[in-house]
Amino acid sequence: MAGLVAIHQPNFFPWLGYFEKIRRADTLILLDAVAYPRAGSGGMGSWCNRVRLAVQGEARWVTCPLQHMRFGAPIGTVQIDDSQPWRKKLLRTLEANYRRAPRFENGMTLLKPLILEPEGSLATFNLRAIKTIAAHLGLSTRFVLQSSLQYSGMATDLLVTLVKAVNGSAYLSGDGAAGYQRDELFGENGLGLVKLGFVQQVYGEPSRFIPGLSVIDYLMWDGRPLAQAGKSS
Repeated sequence: MAGLVAIHQPNFFPWLGYFEKIRRADTLILLDAVAYPRAGSGGMGSWCNRVRLAVQGEARWVTCPLQHMRFGAPIGTVQIDDSQPWRKKLLRTLEANYRRAPRFENGMTLLKPLILEPEGSLATFNLRAIKTIAAHLGLSTRFVLQSSLQYSGMATDLLVTLVKAVNGSAYLSGDGAAGYQRDELFGENGLGLVKLGFVQQVYGEPSRFIPGLSVIDYLMWDGRPLAQAGKSS
């Protein structure tokens, strides 16, 4: 029994709210078979390939460049563009902006091999980083790829079929789902619905804290394992 199931795209070094989902869930399904989410007019930027870090005291985007893809291409087919030296650039950004953070050395020991991992698949790269960081933070959630399951439908119907595909009993909904998610479908299909309700706490030095940054920021300034208490089903 999968118990409480969360579902999310495999994001690029995601923020702590993402890891709160992992902490709360018994199973996390990674959406690798849905269309790659594009931001803006024809752009390829999304949380799958970019995230914000503290750069010169402000929240700024860092990006993993991607090879050109057709519109609607599944996330699992998207390839990283390593013709650009983005890996070394990211490491230089971390060195320049976090070298005075109290957990810098420990953070870099964890992150450097993940960033330099010569993996061409964006989904595989992201999943490896997510799983490694989750384990480092003391989380033991089971990870399942959407592409390994039998599923159907779109939007909320897809979520319902995925939860049932892993024999889950309830769905853990993110905080941004209001307005497009049909909550009643979970109950109609015999599933519970749990709202995440994540409130980010200040960590590190309060004067330099910026909410919503990559987990990288947390690893540099705090890095303690996330509490296991409160896991619900």
